[in-house]
Amino acid sequence: MALQVAVRPLLAGAALWLFSGTVLVVLSVLLVDQPVATWSHDVLHRPRLAVDVTTLANWIYLSSAACLVLLAAFVASMAGRDMGPLWRTAIAAAIATFLAMLAVAFAKHGFGREWPETWVDNNPSWIGNHAYGFYPLHGGEGYDSFPSGHTARITAPFAVLWHRVPKLRVLWVLPTFIMAAALVAANFHFVGDCIGGAYLGVACAAAVLIFV
Repeated sequence: MALQVAVRPLLAGAALWLFSGTVLVVLSVLLVDQPVATWSHDVLHRPRLAVDVTTLANWIYLSSAACLVLLAAFVASMAGRDMGPLWRTAIAAAIATFLAMLAVAFAKHGFGREWPETWVDNNPSWIGNHAYGFYPLHGGEGYDSFPSGHTARITAPFAVLWHRVPKLRVLWVLPTFIMAAALVAANFHFVGDCIGGAYLGVACAAAVLIFV
C-alpha cells in the first residue's frame, strides 16, 4: 500500500508531462514549424554564431564529458572517497546524458520526420521541396528530425541539476533555450523538434533521479 501511495504522484506527474508535451508538439507541428523554418531560411541565412553554438551539444563532446565524470567517480569510489550529494548529482547527470542519447536514437527512428532543409543525399525537406511529414519507422538520416538530439542531450544533465541544485535554476534552463534558439536560427531543426527534445531530456533525467 505504501508503495502504491508513493508511485501515484510519479505516475500523475508523468501523465501530465506526456500530455503537455504532446499538446505543445502538435500545436507546433500544425501552426509554428513551417512558417518559422521558412523565416529562418529567408531572413537569418544560417548565422555562423548559431551554427557554432550547436556544436557544443555534439554527442561526441557530451559523451566524452559523461565518460570522464563516471571514470572520476569510479576512481574516487575505489580510493574510498565518500560519494556525497555532489558526486551523486554528477553521476546522475552523466547517466541522464547517455540515456538521452539512447532514447533519441529510438525516437528518431520511430517518428521518422523530415528535416527543415536538405542535408544528406538530397533528402526531402520543407525548404528543399516542401516535404513535410512524419513517416514512422522509415529509417535513414533523411528522416531523423524529430526529436532534436542536440536539445535532448543538453537538457538531460541540466534537468538533473535543476532538481538537485534548485537555487541555480535560472542558470540550468539557459542551455536548453540557447541550444533550441541556435538550432532553429540555423534551421537545423523545427521548433517542434526542439520542444520534443527538451521534454525527452527531462524525462530521461527524471527516470535517472528515481534510482541515483
